[in-house]
Amino acid sequence: MLKQRILTAIVLIPVFITLLFTLSSKGFCIFTAILVVIGSFEWSQFLRLNTFPKSIIFPFIMIVCVVNILYLIINQYFSVSSMLWIAFVWWLIAFFWVIRYPKNSDFWSRSKVFVGLMGFMTLIPCFVALNFLRGLPHGIEILCILFILIWGADIGAYFAGKAFGKHKLLVQVSPGKTWEGLFGALITTSIIVGLMIYFLKFPFNQAMPLLVLGWVTVIFSVLGDLFESMLKRKVDIKDSGIILPGHGGILDRIDSLTSGAPIFALGVVLLQ
Repeated sequence: MLKQRILTAIVLIPVFITLLFTLSSKGFCIFTAILVVIGSFEWSQFLRLNTFPKSIIFPFIMIVCVVNILYLIINQYFSVSSMLWIAFVWWLIAFFWVIRYPKNSDFWSRSKVFVGLMGFMTLIPCFVALNFLRGLPHGIEILCILFILIWGADIGAYFAGKAFGKHKLLVQVSPGKTWEGLFGALITTSIIVGLMIYFLKFPFNQAMPLLVLGWVTVIFSVLGDLFESMLKRKVDIKDSGIILPGHGGILDRIDSLTSGAPIFALGVVLLQ
């Protein structure tokens, strides 16, 4: 499994970075919208709409939502910062459900409307955050920092958990995750932020705010991972899809990003 994950990452990361640097803002918007649609197809499993044509209902709704959100933001009827604050509140609510699982899970899982709303709140703010960051001055570089933080923390958590993991984080949700893995992710984040401050020559007085932003982003990214694990456990599936060998589906690959990106973008807004 690890070998498959590494081989898939070796292929995917260069492709993704190439697209990031070569696509225009509109092209990047279309690319991320496609990822949202694929993710919504996979989300149909959580809605127990696995068979065609039922499986296209939620993706169709998501396409309509993406178009309308873009229209509202472009025409200034709704602000990006409002969406990011809503995402922050949403992930606090999701945190409550994750730490209490399986208690109360029957409450939210039996309603397709509710699970669909959860999908909207997971995918749409991430889409908005990524395109907001892409549109900033030096937006590509800022997105690279976000991806390095999340990917680096994921790698740090994996190897720290393998080497030292003894104390389970939330065994009912994700038996493989440990407190040692979480601390490994935070230590890796600290190293990444430190190197970024040094090589990019950020002012010293920005060091602590940037470090806190890195920590908070990574903690929320872990929450996104746990949240998807909770949903998969509830419907008794291992992976959200099979499109990425060793990783599963698109949701399995972007679960940390769905929560980390809006929080990182909100931090960027607050630090401006």
